[in-house]
Amino acid sequence: MPDHRSNLEIIAASRQRIWDELLKVARPDSRFHWDFAEFIADFEGSPACSDRVRALDAYATTAPVFITPDNSTEDLRMKAMADGKKILMTTYGIRRGFLLLDPADVPAEDRRYAATLDGMDRYATPVTMAELRQGPVIELLVTGGSAVSANGVRFGKGHGYFDLEWAMLSEIGRVNEASQIVDVVHDCQVVDEHMDGEDHDVAVDWIITPTRTIHIPQPGRRIGHIRWEWLPGTELEFLPPINELRAEREARS
Repeated sequence: MPDHRSNLEIIAASRQRIWDELLKVARPDSRFHWDFAEFIADFEGSPACSDRVRALDAYATTAPVFITPDNSTEDLRMKAMADGKKILMTTYGIRRGFLLLDPADVPAEDRRYAATLDGMDRYATPVTMAELRQGPVIELLVTGGSAVSANGVRFGKGHGYFDLEWAMLSEIGRVNEASQIVDVVHDCQVVDEHMDGEDHDVAVDWIITPTRTIHIPQPGRRIGHIRWEWLPGTELEFLPPINELRAEREARS
């Protein structure tokens, strides 16, 4: 029978089903326990995901690599430091903007701690959008997620953080059509069907699981832009980088 549910209903059902499966393999968060609506969980096999990401051609050439502050990407942050990679990351919920970590500033014995969110605050340097604008194009961006479809449509916690991060980096020219996006997930988080994302959803080029490296040849992703009309009244309205870009926008008008 044809599925007459709306796309949003299908997404919600897939997210809940996957969260139920994720309970079997996920690691709880010290603050949010098992509330997958509040954090992207680490899971059994995530170190294998890190090694698969590091085998990608784009990983070898990108400087820095953008990695989201998800529990599932912590091991990758640690290994990226060992590989000598600078790491660009947002703080949790983008509440304090962006951080840039130079692995040369981290003693080898502290890399595991530096890969945590607290450790990033200890060793990384806050960077403004104006400072970021001066850097090179980011060739590889790595994020976690709640679910991802076979055609690369990624669904996070529902807050839209990564979509906004992509939009902000697009606005300042730090990403372009050649930038590649990786979604690191457990096998149970892959929805083996094509799904339609919303216009603002950022499709990914690679799905990395502990057992699979899946390439999406044409994810249909476009350069992002901030939907200013959507921000009023939301938790995203007065984030530091949004304030900075808003001030620039108002100065131009």
